[in-house]
Amino acid sequence: MGVLCLKQKTNEYKLLTELYFRLLPYQILLLVINAVNGIVDTLYASNAIGTAAMSAIGLFGPINLFLSAAGIVLVSGSQILYGRYVTTKREKLRELFTVDLLIALGISLVTALAMALAVATGLTRLLVAQQPDLKMLNQYMLGQIIGIPPLLMGQQLFSFLSLQNQTRRTMVASVACFLCKLVLDHLFIVIFRMGTFGLGLCTSLSNWVFFGIQAVYFLRGQSELRFSLRAWQREEGAQIVRLGYPGAISRFGEMLRCLIVNILVLKYVGSVGISSFSASNSLLAIVWAVPFGMAAVCRMLFSISIGEEDRRSLVNTMKITMTKGMLVMCTIVALLVLLAEPLTRLFYRDPAEPVYQMTVMGFRLLPLCMPWSMVSIHFASYAQTAEKRVLAVLLPTVDGVVGVVLFSFLLIPSMKMNGLYLANTCNGILCTLVVIVDSWVVRGRFPRNMEELMAIPERIGVPENERIDISVNTMAEVMTVSRQISDFCLQRGIDRRRAYFAGLCMEEMAGNVILHGFKMDRKPNHIDIRVVHKGNDLILRIRDNCIAFNPAERASAMEPDDMGRNIGIRMVYRIAADVSYQNLLGLNVLTIRI
Repeated sequence: MGVLCLKQKTNEYKLLTELYFRLLPYQILLLVINAVNGIVDTLYASNAIGTAAMSAIGLFGPINLFLSAAGIVLVSGSQILYGRYVTTKREKLRELFTVDLLIALGISLVTALAMALAVATGLTRLLVAQQPDLKMLNQYMLGQIIGIPPLLMGQQLFSFLSLQNQTRRTMVASVACFLCKLVLDHLFIVIFRMGTFGLGLCTSLSNWVFFGIQAVYFLRGQSELRFSLRAWQREEGAQIVRLGYPGAISRFGEMLRCLIVNILVLKYVGSVGISSFSASNSLLAIVWAVPFGMAAVCRMLFSISIGEEDRRSLVNTMKITMTKGMLVMCTIVALLVLLAEPLTRLFYRDPAEPVYQMTVMGFRLLPLCMPWSMVSIHFASYAQTAEKRVLAVLLPTVDGVVGVVLFSFLLIPSMKMNGLYLANTCNGILCTLVVIVDSWVVRGRFPRNMEELMAIPERIGVPENERIDISVNTMAEVMTVSRQISDFCLQRGIDRRRAYFAGLCMEEMAGNVILHGFKMDRKPNHIDIRVVHKGNDLILRIRDNCIAFNPAERASAMEPDDMGRNIGIRMVYRIAADVSYQNLLGLNVLTIRI
């Protein structure tokens, strides 16, 4: 039995690992879009316009952070609700889709109007007063305005497409956006000499390309999700914001932090420090897409695991990102440190200039905070999804503003720019301590493993003795499923008839997957079976990574007089009180209630 349990754990872990790394590239792509816009802008700004243009991009940072934070509120809130609705309240998905897009449109229009008024009335002087920095900032903001609605709404569409396993379309949209940005930047900056206004306009037009390619899928009616003003529900909007705001606290904090840090850098280093930080930070923004992409994948998996009340998948998801994901992150950090000088030369060529050496140290020191930040980012995402409200608010608050500002005040006066770079690493260590202390307080003892560190609320899932998890890969293993499930049911006091039918249903469906699903592709296939006894409910779930297959469609397509075919599927639908199927993130999930 010990060997069997170890094998079961390994098989389920493999299934989640495969799903995690299949989803990860597409989530990273969404975040890379903004990062690419930033890096391309800074390259053209530093090489074709000048240092003042670099300062304009840096001064626009707080606005970018606000837009990013607003997008995260909606994306994370809608993802959490999607994970809950998709298995139990599928009819609410349409109103969730509509409300999410309407809020995104409203926020983007208000933001665009506020930016236009700020430029027209001279309020941008609050960010910078001297010329030519003020003029270039105003021009950059004007170019960005028309691209804000497609930016926020495009993020929402990307999230819904990912949840519906439409990763190919998201890939096409991301690549098209990137190519559009490259072409337009060269056209507007080098050929037409449009300055920082051209930089902003390139980003806006690229955002429209990104949004348009994704919107076609929904406009053609290819999705079950439909936009309809009749589906507007104010309560649904409140739910999205309530669940999503903890995920954006860090970004709103970063907006405030950016303002404070800019003041400190200008005071102790000068505008050359802003230019240095803009260069290193814009390139590292692409790298930050990796941990934030990992967190986005985890948030999807967390929400579905909580919707299914699956504690084991919840813990295994965190284990995957803290081991395999962390290894990827550490490798990237090591490469960045080694390539510090070549990366600096993308922006500045003269080693004798102060900005050159500051940027080199930025590439050597800033990446060191990333592995520590992995812990903070993922535990904040988990706390938000599990509605652990104290940790969900405390952790992003410390990470977003308190930690970096505190250490910046302590280190920048004496260490100048190196102090700012090291402040980010000190902040990551502080956030890791917050996670450990939170678990210690909640559980009353020092955490000794991942499950204890996560301190999963008791309301999520069921105890070990109320569930059984089985993974099978062969027909020989399928033959043991019925006995294992029947024995589990009898031990739980379930009557022999229900126990027998529960085992028989799972054996039939697992055998059907191996006989048909395993032959349809060449990748390694896995089946994960889970049986839960909660109250008077007996819930059976079978999950596999084969091609999409809905047994309900097969059952409805059968001729009544052809009783000799698909006997197993017919039997399951006769026995079960309820059978539901979903294709979640590319996995077949069949849930049976007996």
